Amino acid sequence: MTQTAHLWLFFAMVAGIVLLPGLDMAFVLASALVGGRRAGLAATAGIVAGGVCHVTMGALGIVAVLQLVPAAFNAVLLAGAAYIAWIGITLLRSRAALGHLPQARLRTQAETFRRGLVTSLLNPKAYLFMLAIFPQFLRPEYGDVAVQAVVLWAIIAFTQAAIYGGMALAGDRARAWLASRPAANAWLARTVGALLLLTALYTAFEGWRPA
Repeated sequence: MTQTAHLWLFFAMVAGIVLLPGLDMAFVLASALVGGRRAGLAATAGIVAGGVCHVTMGALGIVAVLQLVPAAFNAVLLAGAAYIAWIGITLLRSRAALGHLPQARLRTQAETFRRGLVTSLLNPKAYLFMLAIFPQFLRPEYGDVAVQAVVLWAIIAFTQAAIYGGMALAGDRARAWLASRPAANAWLARTVGALLLLTALYTAFEGWRPA
């Protein structure tokens, strides 16, 4: 396989994984629906920044430690589940409809970015990817492994920015449409909150299983 084909295969695998529903996708969608386009894009930027940390941790061998100590990996799963459940409960307990939240109560872009970063760092899907797939695409015959890691991260970042950024824009358009429909707005708030809780419960179940 040529190096170009090698990179295209990596891109296809990353795109398929990013498209799978999970903590990152749920957080970006919720941020866009609550705070609009800027919040959704700030959440996306936080997720992409988290990818830098994942690649760095993989290079430093921290992911290998998680593989050797399964209980540590389960702890990451449970932490991620608790975090996303907290976001879901906060949304469900909100008294206002999504499109009518008072401006003062909206998170700043910096805070949304930080939460996106934390969500990314607690996303078990990213660690599974680093354990099972990422190392397979670091080939000594293609040159400096560190340079290859940077190139692979760039592919991950581009894919996340394109897919999650598109979701943020779609969420913003949906928010504008819902602004004049309080009943639909409240229904969507409950639905998104419930989906976040279901995602958290599934993640917690995976983390609670014996290592």
